Amino acid sequence: MKKTAFNLMHKAAGGKMVEFAGYELPVEFSGIKDEHMTVRNAAGVFDVSHMGEFWIKGPNALELLRKVGSNAPSLLMPGQAQYSCFPNGRGGIVDDYILYCFDQEKYMMVVNAANIEKDWEWISSHNSMGAELENSSDRISQLAIQGPKALEILQKITPVNLSEMKYYTFTVGEFAGVKEVIISNTGYTGAGGFELYMYNEDAETIWKAVFEAGEEYGIKPIGLGARDTLRLEMGYCLYGNDIDDTTSPMEAGLGWITKFNGDRKFIDRDFLAMQQKEGVTRRLRGFIMKDRAIPRQGYPLFNAEGTQIGQVTSGTMSPLLGYGIGMGYVSKEYAAFGNTIYVGIRDKKVPAEIVKTPFI
Repeated sequence: MKKTAFNLMHKAAGGKMVEFAGYELPVEFSGIKDEHMTVRNAAGVFDVSHMGEFWIKGPNALELLRKVGSNAPSLLMPGQAQYSCFPNGRGGIVDDYILYCFDQEKYMMVVNAANIEKDWEWISSHNSMGAELENSSDRISQLAIQGPKALEILQKITPVNLSEMKYYTFTVGEFAGVKEVIISNTGYTGAGGFELYMYNEDAETIWKAVFEAGEEYGIKPIGLGARDTLRLEMGYCLYGNDIDDTTSPMEAGLGWITKFNGDRKFIDRDFLAMQQKEGVTRRLRGFIMKDRAIPRQGYPLFNAEGTQIGQVTSGTMSPLLGYGIGMGYVSKEYAAFGNTIYVGIRDKKVPAEIVKTPFI
């Protein structure tokens, strides 16, 4: 297993370590519910160094990005970030990613840890225009500091005016005495906060500074377990669960990151445009359990007559709401908000209501 630059710090903090995407990472520290509520109410620190970072540079960088991504990278100004995905040429998704624009000839792409090798091969195989590519995944560490107190905490250790940074913007500046840290107003919790990108050799300095600055606010390290429950309460897709090579952006409710502006010929453009116009046969929907039960990935979804109409892709007991929530693909005729569906849990069919996300 690979180890991040924060590995020893997790163990010193009592992290329960597990294998995830080839890395040894903490699944929890003080308990998933406690960590979850810490992020919702104060601030927590996630080690997301397992994520991959690719640089796309040179005069042909934008041409490559316009070809492989569903979103429109040409809309980005320097200092802006954008959520996008790679259509796979068969109507599915290779991966979802965040793209950072430094200038018109320099971009950083952040991809999912489990897909680093696959994504690198994918973007390299489509680089017929000769953009400069660099895989820096093993050199860069990343921390996400999330929660309503994150800005207050981090402002203590950087001269960058964090309150002026809009959502999905970033800058490169001094942080905890380290000269060039990427400070990004992004995150996958819905609780607000920032993500920091640094070289591995600066990781320990920044970790210590963040926890020292956050001590008075009750800042805590957060594991993979709470990372999942937090993103699910917001209805955010997780690659490998809610989106994959068999799901289209249109089915997954990601039409908003699929842009057909201009004459840009990106991969799967015609197919996705057809789906946008004609509709899809299934939709990713959020649902809440009406009885006390927890939906889990892979559980079947049924209509009132007992016919299977879909499958759960993500599910948990919401720490904030106190009842079961989930997402899953449902046949379009049953996908209306307010509809009752049934989750197959062992030998029971437990009722659930389709609702709009986010859940909170």
